[in-house]
Amino acid sequence: MNEARYFEDVMTVREVELSDKRVLMRVDFNVPLSESGTVVDDFRIRSALPTIEYVLMQGGKPIVMSHLGRPKGKRVESLSLRPVAQVLSNLVGKKVTLAPDCVGSEVESMVKATGSDEILLLENTRFHPEETSNDLDFARQLASLGDLFVNDAFGAAHRAHASTEGVAHFVKPAVAGFLMEKELDFLGRLLGDPDRPFVAVIGGAKISGKIEVLKSLASRVDAMLIGGGIANTLLKAKGYDVGSSLVEAEALEVALEIVEVARANKVRLIIPSDFVVTDALKAGEQFKQELAKARTIFWNGPVGVFEIEDFAHGTVEVARAVAEATKAGAVSVIGGGDTASAISRAGIKDGVTHVSTGGGASLEFVGGKVLPGVAVLTKRKEA
Repeated sequence: MNEARYFEDVMTVREVELSDKRVLMRVDFNVPLSESGTVVDDFRIRSALPTIEYVLMQGGKPIVMSHLGRPKGKRVESLSLRPVAQVLSNLVGKKVTLAPDCVGSEVESMVKATGSDEILLLENTRFHPEETSNDLDFARQLASLGDLFVNDAFGAAHRAHASTEGVAHFVKPAVAGFLMEKELDFLGRLLGDPDRPFVAVIGGAKISGKIEVLKSLASRVDAMLIGGGIANTLLKAKGYDVGSSLVEAEALEVALEIVEVARANKVRLIIPSDFVVTDALKAGEQFKQELAKARTIFWNGPVGVFEIEDFAHGTVEVARAVAEATKAGAVSVIGGGDTASAISRAGIKDGVTHVSTGGGASLEFVGGKVLPGVAVLTKRKEA
């Protein structure tokens, strides 16, 4: 698929000089917080450590930026990166200073004062509305803080925001960090020539906003297993009575497009035939049979209400089936977000090939969409 090969020649952080450089880094520290404001899951922070530690080892000065939550362009104290700074400091064993903002004269002074053995973490980029609108002036201000740009935030690469896409137009080179490189490597295999049968497990609540990606994915795989709320919408579209289960009534017509694409490409589209009485899936033998035969598996989105014990059975059973297939030699890629939480809950996080840090990003990437945060990175031929 030629449209997806844009990522293959991207430069990485190991190919640039870092000594005494201000290394502006975009990471994905969008982590869950407890009601008391502590970090619940540090998976995404740990995932960024190899790049941060490499920059420090090479004598660079990491100027790290991230978003957290959806503050809608306003300063929301409960979404400050303060608790993240503490966790990062503990993990890396270095001083981490949290800036009061991500742009402005005070931040510029702090960047200049940052030593070679410490980390400056900029405050939540989404405290500014210019972040999500990809405002060029805002992106230019961010870019002025670094001598080069390293994007290690695969989980935010599908958004053309100022700190992911805009900034790379104003500071060069713009290169991939180790996590970004790893994600592109594993997910890129699914776009190239994956071992077959290639099975996709797609769950989650809503189909809206995913239709084009799902149609594209339905043309690439050998079987697509649909669960969660998405399955309800497909069942309703096919004329089944789903009671009061979650259904997107406005998406019924477009949902049938996935069925048609699958039929046209002779893809086995499997919707659950057995349920727990709620909108949660109970994984039946059809799912297990398909996964047992698979040589490549991509799973994005829980297939039931896994957060509630009584209705977690379907998701847990799918997780176990994926782990069994992996043990038998299949390559399994988990599409981040809630799916990553689900396999942790099922106790098989170490039983799969790769756990992505990006839920939406992984789905769009495997579905063939170009990720703006990746497309803007410097290619080797441009260096």
